[in-house]
Amino acid sequence: MKKKLVIGTRGSQLALWQANWVRDKILALHPGVEVSLEKIKTKGDNILDVPLAKVGGKGLFVKEIEEALLDGRCDIAVHSLKDVPTEFPDGLFLAVYLSREDPRDALISRGNVPFQSLRSGAVIGTSSLRRQCQLLRHRPDLEMVDLRGNLDTRVRKLDTESMDAIIVASAGLNRLGMADRISEALSVDLMLPAIGQGIVSIEARKEDKEALDLILPLNHRESEAAALVERAFLKRLKGGCQVPIAAHALVDNGAIKFSGLLGSLDGKTIMRESASVDWNDPNFPDIGIALAEKILKRGGDKILAEVYGRENF
Repeated sequence: MKKKLVIGTRGSQLALWQANWVRDKILALHPGVEVSLEKIKTKGDNILDVPLAKVGGKGLFVKEIEEALLDGRCDIAVHSLKDVPTEFPDGLFLAVYLSREDPRDALISRGNVPFQSLRSGAVIGTSSLRRQCQLLRHRPDLEMVDLRGNLDTRVRKLDTESMDAIIVASAGLNRLGMADRISEALSVDLMLPAIGQGIVSIEARKEDKEALDLILPLNHRESEAAALVERAFLKRLKGGCQVPIAAHALVDNGAIKFSGLLGSLDGKTIMRESASVDWNDPNFPDIGIALAEKILKRGGDKILAEVYGRENF
């Protein structure tokens, strides 16, 4: 068994919380192992003045960390699952899915005003096309403005800039002890979350048995099942941050209940489908693929073709 383990992580406050959380869990299982953090700056961390949808590409917050994994600077990498693409460099894979936090999006508003009570024309800060699309579906009167930066930076901007509210992930606020800032946790009926939102994942080298022996006991099977379904949906839609895609899977009484969504950029067209499958079905992730196919046949292929400028989805 390894005596030293290096965790690759981004340097944001939330990323470091997550990496230290994993570190503490490893040490609780293996007190004799020395665990350290290697902070790595990613392309997404360096580009703060442009919406991610305009930057394009996948893996904006993981590529440089994966390079460190491959060249041996770190042994494992801790990621927010929603940042992780569905394709991996040769030799790497997601080994562990930790217990999911609250997957819902959170509204933080001036005066703690709930979503439906926001004034007409209220200014909402979020750079997420997924969030913008769904918000405009319910409230086309709202004005969306781009909001980038680490979680603590975005929360701070609400206090310093002319916005009525911002939308961020509940999970990050809960983890950083900022749950008291939440004005309303938006239901998944109103706002379907990002794929994998609330799940911390661990990426590793497939052949590094010593590292895998240390981390595999941390895997949470229900969170893994939800993630596999959601990511199968995302992969079939060839999704990235340039198109509004959302999904949520939940293991409940032996069944996986799943909802998936694809929307147009303006929020005027939203296609949402739901289904359930027996958790004991060995092919349960296929429900994500099936719902994606259903959405494509309803016209989702045209939305994707318009965004990506190509056919054959």
